[in-house]
Amino acid sequence: MEISVSKQDLLKELTATQGVVERKTTIPILSNFLFEAAGDKLSITATDLDLSLRTNCPAKIKKEGSCTIPARKLYDYVKLLGDGEISIKLLENHWVQIRSGRSNTKMVGMARANFPALPLFPAESAIKLPAQVIRNLIAKTIFSISSEESRYTLNGALLVLKPESITMVATDGHRLAHVEHVNSKLPVSGEMKVLVPKKAMSELSSLLSSLLNSSDVQVVEFAKDESTLFFRLGSRILTSRQLTGQFPNYEAVLPRDNNKSVTIHCDEFSGAIQRVAQFADERSNAIRMRLEKDELKVSTSNTEIGESEDSIETSYNGDPMVIGFNSQYLLEFLKVVGTGDVRFEFKDAQSAGQLRPDEATDSEYKYRYIVMPMRI
Repeated sequence: MEISVSKQDLLKELTATQGVVERKTTIPILSNFLFEAAGDKLSITATDLDLSLRTNCPAKIKKEGSCTIPARKLYDYVKLLGDGEISIKLLENHWVQIRSGRSNTKMVGMARANFPALPLFPAESAIKLPAQVIRNLIAKTIFSISSEESRYTLNGALLVLKPESITMVATDGHRLAHVEHVNSKLPVSGEMKVLVPKKAMSELSSLLSSLLNSSDVQVVEFAKDESTLFFRLGSRILTSRQLTGQFPNYEAVLPRDNNKSVTIHCDEFSGAIQRVAQFADERSNAIRMRLEKDELKVSTSNTEIGESEDSIETSYNGDPMVIGFNSQYLLEFLKVVGTGDVRFEFKDAQSAGQLRPDEATDSEYKYRYIVMPMRI
C-alpha cells in the first residue's frame, strides 16, 4: 500500500474516530486503525468490538492495499505535522512509513488479518431519520442513562419509531427522561423498538454535532439486523452492538394524577438549587422543597457545613407540602432545557415529581422528566 493524503482531510477523519478506539484493551489490534486504500479513497476503521466507526477521505492511491496503524500515536503525530500532503507507505513486517515535508517516521503496525471483520450496512432496509431531531433526542435523554453495569438494560436508551413520531426514553431507576418528536413521517409500519447503548449515543451525538455545523448531512440512515445497529451519516458509518433484554415498562411510571404544579423560570430555579446544593450532603445531594402560597422554598441543612435557603415567587395556591429531591438530577434536566419556563408537577411527598418545559416555546417535542422523591 502506498498513498498520499492531505493533512487536513486525514486529521478530520482521525479526530472523528478517536472516541471509538479502546485506550486500554487486552486485544492489541483494537488499539489500531485499519487503513484500506482503493480507487481514490482511503477508508479508516476503528472498533472496540461493541462499537465501530468506518469513514473515508479522498487520497491519491499509488498502490492499493491495507495496513493497521496504532491509533492514538498516529493521531497525536499527525496533529503535530505541518499542513500539506502526507505520504503513507506499508513496509515489510507491518511497519508503516509516514512522510510529510522534512519529517520522516516509521511506526510498528500489526497484521491486517488480525483486525475484526465488520458487518456491512444493510442499505435496503435503512430508514432516514432527521439528523437534528436525533441529536436533540439524545441530548434530552443521555444524562438519565444508568452507569451501573449490573443494570444491563438501563445502560442505553429505548428508541421507538412509529409512522408519525420518534420517541426516546432513558432511566437509571431513580429518574426517567421521555421525549417524543411528533411531526415525523417515517416509512415504518406499526412500531419499531431498539435499545441503543450509551456509548453509541455519545459517539452519534458528537458526529452529528461536527457534521451539522459544517456540512449538508441532514439525515441519519438507520438500519438494524439481529444483533447490530447501523447509523450512516454521509460517508461515515457507525455500527453498534444492540443491547438485549427487556427495557422497563416506562409507561407505568409516567404520572397520571399530579394535581399540584408550579411554573418557574429555568434560570431562577437552577440558580436557587445550585446555591442551596452547596450545603447538601455530598453523597445524597438531597435538597428540600416547600410549596406554600405564592412561594417555593428550596433549602438544605448539614450539621457539618451549615444550612441554606432560597425562595422563588410562584403563583401556587394549593395546599402546602414538603418534598425532597436529588439536586443533581434536577440541575441536569434544567441545563438541557436551558431557558424559558418549566412546569413542576406534584401529587404528594411520596410520589414522583414531573418536570416539563413550557411547550409554547417548543411545540415539536413533548418532553417530560420524572424524578423519584427522597426521604429527608
